[in-house]
Amino acid sequence: MTDTIATLLYLLAAATIAWGGWLWRSGRIAALQWALIAASSLATLSSLKLLDLHLVLKPIPMAVAMLFVAVRAHSAGGLARNDLLLLAALLFSLGGDVFLMLPGNYFIPGLASFLVAHLFYIALFRQGMPWFASRRGLIAVLGFGATMYAILWSHLPDPVLAGAVGAYVTVISLMASQAIGRAKVLGTRDARWVAVGTCIFMASDSLIAVNKFLTPIPLESLWILITYFAAQFLIVHFMPAGRKAA
Repeated sequence: MTDTIATLLYLLAAATIAWGGWLWRSGRIAALQWALIAASSLATLSSLKLLDLHLVLKPIPMAVAMLFVAVRAHSAGGLARNDLLLLAALLFSLGGDVFLMLPGNYFIPGLASFLVAHLFYIALFRQGMPWFASRRGLIAVLGFGATMYAILWSHLPDPVLAGAVGAYVTVISLMASQAIGRAKVLGTRDARWVAVGTCIFMASDSLIAVNKFLTPIPLESLWILITYFAAQFLIVHFMPAGRKAA
């Protein structure tokens, strides 16, 4: 990485943090959401080795997201089922972050942890909704997932790895499909942004797969983490707090 690129990345991170601060000061987001934006920016820089303490900085964004969800739920009257499902999804996402950043080969445990996170997201998006209400969305997302898996297939010689990746592709595709169906049923801006977040999540994981199994991507951590943190932020921000039953 050249000094010019490094400087531009520092400036981009600073601008992102400043933008988050403006969103907070203008009342568009909560203080903890600004903290999530700032933590995500710093974690991205650390993944590019532009900051030290990557093992400390990488887990912080999902921990902040969990804290935000808990505080928002408390303000809404207490933890409801939706909040618990979202917290569980974020907890297993945090576990996946930790596994994937550790030295050594923890790809399968990381994959398994994110797979469980997506199962919780499916359960979350299923609350009060039919299964896969948008058939076009389901076909499109499953088609994209199947195409990605077909491309990866010849680069997955280990049967265990091939099975794990296949299961993961299926689950994340169903997660995004359920979110798209939910957006169709509700027809709200917030539900549509949640669905966008799940699709960005798929894009982030596709970048991981391409970089790991097909061909190296220049500055891969930048693109993977920008899309990953953006996806999680959209889901957390636009998923409303649950309402605890009286």
